[in-house]
This record gives sequence, structure tokens and C-alpha cells, in this order.
Amino acid sequence: MASNELRKWLAIGSGVGIEIGDHDLQVTMVRVRPTGVSVLDAIRIERYAERPAGEWGSEYAAFLKRNGGTHLPATVLLPRNEVIVRQLALPGVSAGDLPQAIAFQMDGLHPFREEDAVSGWARLEDGVSIIIGITRRELVDRWTGLFSEAGVKIASLTFSAAAIYCALRVFGSSPSAGFLAVLETGTELEAYGESEARPVFSAMFDIPNPAFAERAQSLALSELRLPAELEAISIPAVLPQPRRVPESFQLDAVALPYAAAIAAACPRLGVHVNMLPAELRATSSRMMFVPTIILGALLLLSAGSLAAYSSYQDRQYLSKLQAEIARLEPKARQPLIMDKAIDHARSRTLLLDQFRHRTRNDLDVIAELTKVLEPPTWVNSLEIARDSIRLTGESGESAGLLKLIDRSPLFEGSEFAAPMTRTPTGEMFAIRAHREAGK
Repeated sequence: MASNELRKWLAIGSGVGIEIGDHDLQVTMVRVRPTGVSVLDAIRIERYAERPAGEWGSEYAAFLKRNGGTHLPATVLLPRNEVIVRQLALPGVSAGDLPQAIAFQMDGLHPFREEDAVSGWARLEDGVSIIIGITRRELVDRWTGLFSEAGVKIASLTFSAAAIYCALRVFGSSPSAGFLAVLETGTELEAYGESEARPVFSAMFDIPNPAFAERAQSLALSELRLPAELEAISIPAVLPQPRRVPESFQLDAVALPYAAAIAAACPRLGVHVNMLPAELRATSSRMMFVPTIILGALLLLSAGSLAAYSSYQDRQYLSKLQAEIARLEPKARQPLIMDKAIDHARSRTLLLDQFRHRTRNDLDVIAELTKVLEPPTWVNSLEIARDSIRLTGESGESAGLLKLIDRSPLFEGSEFAAPMTRTPTGEMFAIRAHREAGK
């Protein structure tokens, strides 16, 4: 009972249901709340197969926009005579093993080749029975291609029995066991029922005259193991009755897309059989986030209450922790002081080592200049920096000194720092060059 009540209060959302007819599309949009169902609007798209998809797609888009549902993908009911509905009883099979168990028996449930069949299934609320819908892949491709061309977003391809089953339970309560509901459309009669022997029964009957309708109901009651005298009710009467409807709305005319719209409004609740491949399913309902938001808010409230309840203990613990930190901090600081002293000593050692290398490098510079500048060239002034040298002196021929210096592996980019001047014994020169440490 508690689970049913929770489920009722989670019944929040809006949905669009589309029924594919021989000539027309029946479209219904509903808003579901815990207090009931409101029908926002319903339209009939006439002669969809004879008109360009873009034309009637624009009509559908205008319908959604008019009712504030442009974000809603539709649940589409395939024609009942194009879907094979089967049931399996799989007691004791876990949810993880269920797909393999169903796939093992699938070949015996339809007459199609394996690659030509598309199916969808769901476990019913009894936990044992599985309802399965099977159709031809060619039909799925045809309908998805047509709706895609028209710009219609589809969340689910299903069939009437699955939509009715879900709509009957969207508010948490299950219908009383043992009923048969029928819907007569022209020369066909669709029967839906539930009983202890058959959790779900769905069938289509041809009824060329009223006598055949009675015969069809008798066959359906027999399949359900219900008394032959039980009177059938209409499918619109068994569905949740809407609280508000637009003017001139008639539930009898749109009962099936109405059920599909209810199922689409609450995709997280109930039993949903979807034969649309997962990669083609559109999900853009804003209401799907409502349960998550509610649960998140409850989680935040619980966390806030817990934090307020334990705030005093946290303060006490923090005070003790800070006192212990203050007691141990001097001891903990000693390794840091030692590390700093070690780093300082290491840096001083490196600095001294660099100075030692500098002296050796500077001596190498002097030695290299002594070798490069052979007599009669002599130097009377030499300045050595970390990245350059500057020297002045006298030579018999100063023009060739730059080439001699650049030829050394220790120097590069030499140039005259001042114009050369003639003396009685030669030429006075001033040269600066870069020290090429990489060489």
C-alpha cells in the first residue's frame, strides 16, 4: 500500500500519444498529476499517407506548440494487426538473466526470420509473466522513416495492450482481477482483458455483423477463463477518467492514443514495452527530472539536519584537534627547520662550486687568448665577464684578429669596440667578444 501511494504521488508529467490508423493519425496530449489526468488537446491528422510528410508534420508541430509540448517525444501505437502479442511465464528468473531467457524462446513466438523481427518486452507486476510485442523490422523502418521525415520525435513504438496495462496502473492501484474490455472500430473489434489465468489478454477480431461481435467476446472470455455470462465493458470506460477535457472532446474516439499519452507522461512508472531500437529513441521530457530533483531536495534536507544535529560535537572535536596541533607543532617544525638549513648549505656549496669553476674558466680564457694572439700582438687591458670579454692592445695587423678570436671554441661574435688607431709600431685595437660556453 505504501508503495502504491508513493507511486501515485510520483505520477507527474505530460505526454503525447499517437495512434496509427489506416488513413488518419489520432493524436492526444495529456497532463498527469497525482490528482488525475487532464486532456490538453487532441487532433486528427487526416490522410497522412497521401500527403507530404512535411505538410502534416507542420500540423503536428503547430499542435505541440499550441499546447506547450514542443519538447515532448511521442509514444506511437502501431496498428494492432501488425503486432504479435505473446506472454511467457518465467518464474524464478532474475532480472539479469531475463533477456537471455526470453531470447532463448523468441524463435518459437513468431513466424519471421530472426533478422526480420523486432521485439520489445516487459515483466508484468505479478513478477512472473512477461508480455512481448513482436513486429516486422520492415514496418519499424517504414514508420520511423516517415515520422523522422515529418519531424516527429518518437520515444516509443508500442501497442495498445501495453499502453492500456500501463495507463490502468499509473496511479499505483491495479484494476480488479477479471474483466474484459472491448473497442469496436468499423468491422474490427479489439479485446483487452485481465484475469488470474491470463494477466493480460489482447486480440483483434473481424466482425462483419453483430453476431460475430458476441462470438468474439465469448472467445475472449474463454481465453481469460472468465464466466461466459460476464458482461464486457468498453475500453474507454476502464481507463482513468480525465478530470478536464477540451471542448468537444470524446474519449470514445481517442481511447487508445489517450492511454498511450498517459503511459508517455510517466515513463519511469509502470510497465513499458518499447519496440523502437534504443538508438532511435528521443528523450526530452523535462518532467523526467522531477523525481531526481525531489530526491535531491530530500537528500539536502537530511544532510542539513544531520549537520545541525552534529555541529556541537564537531566544534568540540575541532577544539581538541587544534589544541593537539598546537602541542605538536614545535616538534613538527623542527624537521622543516633542518630541511631549510640543509637546503641553505647545499645552495652555498653549489655557489662555491660555481665560483671555483668560474676561476678555472677565466684562466682558460686567458690561456686561450695567449695562444690565439701570438706576438707581435700584445694585450695591455683584459676585462672578463661571465658572458663576454673586452680587450685592448697593439698589433701589427689588427684586421685579422677578429677571425682568429672567432676561430677559438671559447669565443664568438667578436667585433671592434672602438676604431683602430695607428701608432709608430703598429695599430691600437679594442675588441669585445661573447664567451661561447656551450662549445
